[in-house]
Amino acid sequence: MNLEAKEQFYKPNKRTSGILLHPTSLPSPYGIGDLGQSAYDFIDFLAKSGQHLWQVLPLTHTGFGNSPYQSFSAFAGQPLLISPEHLVTLELLTQEEIQTCPCCNEEYIDFDCVTSWKEQLFTRAYERYRHTSNKQLLEEYDAFHSENAFWLEDYTLFMACKSHHEGRGWLDWELLYKSPDEHEKQVLRKTLYDKVNYYAFIQFLFFKEWYALKQYANQNHVQIIGDIPIFVSLDSADVWSKQHLFDLNTNGYPRKVAGVPPDYFSSTGQLWGNPLYKWKAHKADGYDWWIRRIQNQLEVFDYARIDHFRGFESYWAVPFEDDTAINGTWQAGPRDDLFLAITKKLGPNLPIIAEDLGIITPEVEKLREQFHFPGMKVLQFAFDSLEESTFLPHHFTTPHCVCYTGTHDNNTTLGWYHSISEEARDRIRRYMNTNASAIHWDFIRTCLGSIATYAIFPLQDVLGLGAQARMNTPGVAMNNWRWRYKEEMLTDEIATTLRQFTTLYGR
Repeated sequence: MNLEAKEQFYKPNKRTSGILLHPTSLPSPYGIGDLGQSAYDFIDFLAKSGQHLWQVLPLTHTGFGNSPYQSFSAFAGQPLLISPEHLVTLELLTQEEIQTCPCCNEEYIDFDCVTSWKEQLFTRAYERYRHTSNKQLLEEYDAFHSENAFWLEDYTLFMACKSHHEGRGWLDWELLYKSPDEHEKQVLRKTLYDKVNYYAFIQFLFFKEWYALKQYANQNHVQIIGDIPIFVSLDSADVWSKQHLFDLNTNGYPRKVAGVPPDYFSSTGQLWGNPLYKWKAHKADGYDWWIRRIQNQLEVFDYARIDHFRGFESYWAVPFEDDTAINGTWQAGPRDDLFLAITKKLGPNLPIIAEDLGIITPEVEKLREQFHFPGMKVLQFAFDSLEESTFLPHHFTTPHCVCYTGTHDNNTTLGWYHSISEEARDRIRRYMNTNASAIHWDFIRTCLGSIATYAIFPLQDVLGLGAQARMNTPGVAMNNWRWRYKEEMLTDEIATTLRQFTTLYGR
């Protein structure tokens, strides 16, 4: 773990701020943002504008629907983020080969197009890697494989089996592939040897790029906040390889699935569909999988935001066959027992942010406070009604929190402002003493000026973009996660304005 980052995170008076942006939203000529030059340029923009935090969504290998919160692994990186230009630098591709990208939309990602094209590039790069004489590259790969074997071996076999079954979920595989014991896994690794090594090679490329980028960010005094979904996807290496840790029936199907009851985002709740944990089995295993997961993510990132933190206190369990989340029930989570095990192994004062939105009880607050995790305050939620709200800055009771203008699940501030009632808009104008001609800056200033130690805003709000730039709409399955910004949007004028506001409010 980055101890310097850990110590900075817990300096009680270290006011700081940053921007929320998923790397897929970066500009590039290859149909999707990646970890190439545009990522380094964005870090330069953060430094120029006085920001010291970059928050991203989960960087994991996404499955159906392309949601970062539904991945094939809790550990594996997103192959689509690999930079084609980096593969040219490694002499695994030629400049001519990466100029054939058919995905030309600069504003929105066409995931089908990008996935098909990049998989062709990766296959070609892998074939060249198999015959490379680059000794340093071979040694780096061997070191990566050895250090990450605890998750990499199951993930690569899972993906090889998935490829063998033409992409079908593991519940539809033959028994040998569906529930192999350790001996059977070894047999399958030999049978699917080439595919297993292909997926390991892709992960090596991803993390080689990621750690170089993270080092550059840290050198420029920018630290990265990652995101850990509390639940994992049913169709994932984690569930497939460790079925005993999840609440499944004898055929491998979930008995109940995860979601949340009706709330701000949906009158029928949110039915996520993730399998639930068998917490007694995790406890009997010493919470080993969770400890490894947190430790891994605190190496990949400087800090980690745990999504749906309240699920550790109690979680909403919905019958598997239901179409909505309305008929779920609250079930007890592991509560402090899990975090006591984690902190015993990894140490106290972990650099973790608790996403404590939704239906939050005193018990959830007590759990968060017990381990000194800062919670979240979202300004849009402060004004979604005419009532008093704990999200209003004058009700913040402690600086040990993170103030957001909005999150990846919210509309952009400009889009949201134009969608609410005139009464609510009037209240905002009076509260912020503004005519709302630049409401996105008003929200950013209010966020920066709050007592919260950490202030974060989506890049869409910094750019003053409307609803067309929204990243995700909860409860809506299609057309999410696609937004991208254009290179020319990050102007010197915006950087100067943001730096002035940041300095003004002591961040």
